[in-house]
Amino acid sequence: MPQLETSDATLHVEVEGAGSPVTVFAHGLTNSCMELAPFTPIAPGTKVRFCFRGHGHSSVTPAGTYRFADLARDVEAVADAFGATCAFGTSMGAGAITHLLGRRPDRFERIVFLLPAALDVALAEHGRFDHVAELLETLERDDAVTRIMAEADRDGAYEGRPWMREVAMLLWQDANPQGLARAIREVVRDVAISDRELLRGVQAPVLLVCQEGDPLHPAELGRVLAEVLPNAELIMLASTDELMASIPMLIDRVGAFLAGER
Repeated sequence: MPQLETSDATLHVEVEGAGSPVTVFAHGLTNSCMELAPFTPIAPGTKVRFCFRGHGHSSVTPAGTYRFADLARDVEAVADAFGATCAFGTSMGAGAITHLLGRRPDRFERIVFLLPAALDVALAEHGRFDHVAELLETLERDDAVTRIMAEADRDGAYEGRPWMREVAMLLWQDANPQGLARAIREVVRDVAISDRELLRGVQAPVLLVCQEGDPLHPAELGRVLAEVLPNAELIMLASTDELMASIPMLIDRVGAFLAGER
């Protein structure tokens, strides 16, 4: 697998397919390039997945380098190195792309946001995130992951969905505790973009996929993005169960969108 050396990080990159379009895939907080792997087989052209700094197999950078501006530079470095014309981001990854668009509104021809989590207001409540960061900082890696997974089970995250627990375990298997703890503590206190009005300069078509009832990925954020982005289409799902049931449809929809068919 290729590695990309940037000015301050070594990023793990995985490339699938060939030809146009070239799409960069940006994952969420504490995850890795494997998070968006289900979308890449059906997406057209060349698919470039990477791990953000401190995540997966990418390098751990010093504390103070995990703001959205830093994450946006990771996206930009990968996109520019591989000539990406499209971008797909989920949660933190969507926030990183948003920050990049604030500087370079014409950088991508097509953009997909799956469950965006950040805009121009920082999260009001950090306790849950700080607790995860503390576990990663104070326990051995496997013990920390076991505790984090057990607490998610108690909160009902995997109730009736055992396969989701297996996916979560897969995403945690390459976790770097030091890097993830730094990313968690910094990014949840940051904003993706200083002024949402900057996004009105983005002329590219944007596909937004959001759901009701998710406090970490507010449905209202999807509605705000649909209003400020001039060429946005919003798919709003009613619940996590509907989101899970809609994955085959969403994979097909995203593939057609990136190919310019819709």
